[in-house]
Amino acid sequence: MTIEIEAPAPLGREAAEARRVLRELMRLHQLRERDRVSVYGVTVSGAHALEVLAERGPLSLSALSAELFVDRSTACRTVGLLEDRGWLARLADARDGRAIRLELTEAGRVLEARLRQDAIWETEALLAALPADDHAAALHLLRELTRASAAHAGVPEPAV
Repeated sequence: MTIEIEAPAPLGREAAEARRVLRELMRLHQLRERDRVSVYGVTVSGAHALEVLAERGPLSLSALSAELFVDRSTACRTVGLLEDRGWLARLADARDGRAIRLELTEAGRVLEARLRQDAIWETEALLAALPADDHAAALHLLRELTRASAAHAGVPEPAV
């Protein structure tokens, strides 16, 4: 018995190619990010945590784990490593003495600023490879893909 399989619709082929290209872009970005942050003795997860705390201010462990899309135990390990290096402090919450807030130390703020500047420099190099007229369109497309991905994943829309 022969089973007939219909050829994918044109959108199916485009979706498959978009998935392949996005996978490759993310893989290359993750490789570069790991190389870029490891010279400072921090993991990619740790760098993400530093960035979230720099942008959002002090957070609870639960709020940080939600922002990082990891479970509480993974966030706890990341926070422990950052705390051991002196980049993050656990402080009592002023409103609830039982709660703990995670806050960047001065050294953590300095490291996060350096990591952010390195990432911006690398992104500038990537954009420089595109014609200047394409920069706005590329940014718009990335924002729309991010919004669509957040909606599909059922997470709050990021501020992009």
